Amino acid sequence: MLVDELKKGTTPLLVLALLEVQPRHGYELSKLLDAQSRGVVHIHAASLYPLLYRLERDGWIEGRWVEKPGQRRRRYYHITAEGKRQLRAQRREWADFVRAVGQLAGVEYA
Repeated sequence: MLVDELKKGTTPLLVLALLEVQPRHGYELSKLLDAQSRGVVHIHAASLYPLLYRLERDGWIEGRWVEKPGQRRRRYYHITAEGKRQLRAQRREWADFVRAVGQLAGVEYA
């Protein structure tokens, strides 16, 4: 239950961080979130695509359709300058939160 609640609040941060590296399509984002978190962060398409649409509407990411021979058309997203500003702010907030929770919970990091 706790992981589900944390996932809801951190998914935009994680998506922006993956898009900071390179443009990606939704399916790729979903697979990377799952793989790089070792299955802890698994986002279903029913949750991911509304998030992508919201981030695009808010101007944090931009999408464009790409067609490749022999493949179906996909929408690739890239982070915008505003998205990069938001990512920096969210990283600072997350680092502060993790430090505070770690201190309160008695968690030590190597």
